[in-house]
Amino acid sequence: MATGTVKKVVTERGFGFITSDDGRDYFFHRSTVTAPLDFDRLVGGELVRFEIEQDAKGPRARNVEAA
Repeated sequence: MATGTVKKVVTERGFGFITSDDGRDYFFHRSTVTAPLDFDRLVGGELVRFEIEQDAKGPRARNVEAA
């Protein structure tokens, strides 16, 4: 699993971005956030772990959880 920090969360649209420890940014959707992490309470700077998957639009984060 990769690790990083939440860069930005757009709660009203249901997505956000994570900056991984290697400096790359990854899109994530609210449906990929796992319990007990609560998407609606995420703010920038939180440490997370996540998997990276290839999507039609490029790589994105899934199975986002608290680090």
